[in-house]
Amino acid sequence: MDESRHFKFTPSVWIIPTFLLLVIWTVFFIENKFHINLSEHGIYPRTFSGLQGVLFSPFLHGDLNHIASNSMPLFILTTALIYFYRDLSLKILFYGVLLSGLITWIIARDSYHIGASSLIYVLVSFIFFKGMMAQYYRLMALSLTVVLIYGGMIWYVFPEIDKTISWEGHLSGLITGFAFAVYFKTPDYQKALIYDWQQPGYDSENDKFMQRFDENGNFVNLPPPEPEMGPIAIQPEIPEIRYFYQYIPGKKEEKSE
Repeated sequence: MDESRHFKFTPSVWIIPTFLLLVIWTVFFIENKFHINLSEHGIYPRTFSGLQGVLFSPFLHGDLNHIASNSMPLFILTTALIYFYRDLSLKILFYGVLLSGLITWIIARDSYHIGASSLIYVLVSFIFFKGMMAQYYRLMALSLTVVLIYGGMIWYVFPEIDKTISWEGHLSGLITGFAFAVYFKTPDYQKALIYDWQQPGYDSENDKFMQRFDENGNFVNLPPPEPEMGPIAIQPEIPEIRYFYQYIPGKKEEKSE
């Protein structure tokens, strides 16, 4: 499948990440402007009312530092997801929120869990593992870039690093991203076929050029030589001389006797 059909920049590459950030910051602004606390709409594990947080928790943040630290990674990773995995991007975003939220609801401590960090871990995990599985140079380069930039996030899936953060949400996102990388299939990316020998039905035995080689790769079966031309006598070019005559009438002479 031609890679040019998949890796191209369209308005959706930046519109969707921008829309997500706009919603998140709008909710945060409303909380602070009207002095309301929406954290109780986050994930509260193993309670029926806490299930609402599966949908709402990615849009809720505790303070300015929390939302600021999540905004840039969310924008960059969502942009990369849409550009490199266009056909899967909306599925990864939607089902990633649902599945990582449900896992958090099952395994987390009895507390409200909020923030978009679980979705960020879904994106990091999916982009890394899918790039390694695809074995395609562009996707592998993207995976290595994600590791270089966000590789340190792996430490925050362990409970002893920082008990004030939802390591359960991070771990849920990591597991979800890996599961999606295994489950969702990507096209067999390849460059556009230009030469005849790149075509699937190519037969080297009928190729006139390949017939010039033997089984060892030696150049044989040379074409017959062109007949040699003997010496040719070249006559000097003689310029053509043309004469033009012009008649000028004169006066008639008179004779006297």
